[in-house]
Amino acid sequence: MKALEQFDIKGRSAIVTGAASGIGLCYAEAMAEAGAGVTLTDIDIEGAEREAKRLRDEGYDARAAKLDVVDRETMTKVFDEHVAHYGGLDIAFANAGIDPGAGFAAPEGGRNPEGQVDAYNPAAWDRCIAINLTGVYNTMREAARVMKAGGKPGSIIATSSNAGLVVEPIVGMPYHPAKAGVTHMVHYLAMELAEYRIRVNSIAPGPFVTNIGGGWLQDPVVREAWDSVVPLGRIAETDQMKPLALYLASDASNYCTGSQMLIDGGMALGGFKQ
Repeated sequence: MKALEQFDIKGRSAIVTGAASGIGLCYAEAMAEAGAGVTLTDIDIEGAEREAKRLRDEGYDARAAKLDVVDRETMTKVFDEHVAHYGGLDIAFANAGIDPGAGFAAPEGGRNPEGQVDAYNPAAWDRCIAINLTGVYNTMREAARVMKAGGKPGSIIATSSNAGLVVEPIVGMPYHPAKAGVTHMVHYLAMELAEYRIRVNSIAPGPFVTNIGGGWLQDPVVREAWDSVVPLGRIAETDQMKPLALYLASDASNYCTGSQMLIDGGMALGGFKQ
């Protein structure tokens, strides 16, 4: 098969969590633009429906569903409705996540008192772990269930982070173990599901401009702080994630499972620009 033919996903279907904006929307756009039918799920149903309608208006196959990734009963219902609509599920992005709040270092320099471990709000810890780790588990669990029942090869892609590998001190502490947990869960499930021809991989972004945390990376002070430490000298726009998402979703990566694909401008090489 020729190289470009291996990226063809026409006629397949994908489901994306956290797809109303940011990286999740980027994944959904990539799948739709490459010819797959896609369900955009998000707790923000108005945003998901707006973006699904925009994609349909552009000639793509897209639908929306409301989903809180910690609600397992609704998760099962949403996945079953996707299968009923498209006749199966080929690709699943376990992407939904939240910002954990500020870390122990302030973007403008110095220490942030609220981000210290002895001052950090325990409820914020619980919520970050519930959505960023357990929510990914819930998504991958449902994807595995319906893909195994369908009896066809499938691709599950989780959104991890370079914060699962290196410390980013201006990012809240629970984000780090949550994303490290996602990475190891991907390793485990890749081994378990290989027998069923279901591949499991993760994308580990560094700093990207999204709406997470109220769009704090769009703040000029925060953005300058990140630009100053990224080896490539800048934080990235989400469109730069599309080729990698398509690679992992398509047959181009059909011998790739249990992998974590870094896309972080070199941050994980040492966490700062030399």
